[in-house]
Amino acid sequence: MYTYHEHIHRGEEVMHSIAEIGVTVCGAGALGANIAESLVRSGFRRLRVIDRDRIEERNLSTQPWQRSDIGAFKATILANDLYRAVGAKVEGIAKELTEENAVLFLHGSDILIDTFDNSGSRSILKEWSEKKEVPCLHVGLASEYAEVIWNDAYRVPSAAQDDICDYPLARNLVMMAASLASETLVRFVESGRVENRTITFEDFSIQHL
Repeated sequence: MYTYHEHIHRGEEVMHSIAEIGVTVCGAGALGANIAESLVRSGFRRLRVIDRDRIEERNLSTQPWQRSDIGAFKATILANDLYRAVGAKVEGIAKELTEENAVLFLHGSDILIDTFDNSGSRSILKEWSEKKEVPCLHVGLASEYAEVIWNDAYRVPSAAQDDICDYPLARNLVMMAASLASETLVRFVESGRVENRTITFEDFSIQHL
């Protein structure tokens, strides 16, 4: 049982709740791919990942791919890798999320996780969350800063900050943000706690908003 230590740490009741809740991770880049892996290894069973992009060589330092994956769709490879790793059945959707197909791709989601790298897609998720009253956790990066913020407190950033792959970016900041997002989600499922936090990498600080 690959969640053995999680069961010891969290208890049977929490693990049951985690396994039953439907989570859609939007984006399978540096944040989304690492968050999805953390979630399935923590016991989440109903996971969907949406991302239109293909794997590029520049992705290898911050994302969990192999060189042989270059050129393949991120969502497809991620779903396959997580099934081979721990037997998790992840639904991978290698399509662009739009206002028109949101009803199809986001249906059945109990919680959304937004890790998109563009303001247009983030806006779609914020509006969907508000309209459908589905909790949405937004996770973002900018150079040496990261944030994990629930929808009520979230503001969509300027389009000038789109495409995080063009920014200076440290793998350790990515992993810190992914871990913080995963734990924030688990705590929300466990107790309904809504926790918003930021990370400033230079001084190694995590702040509660």
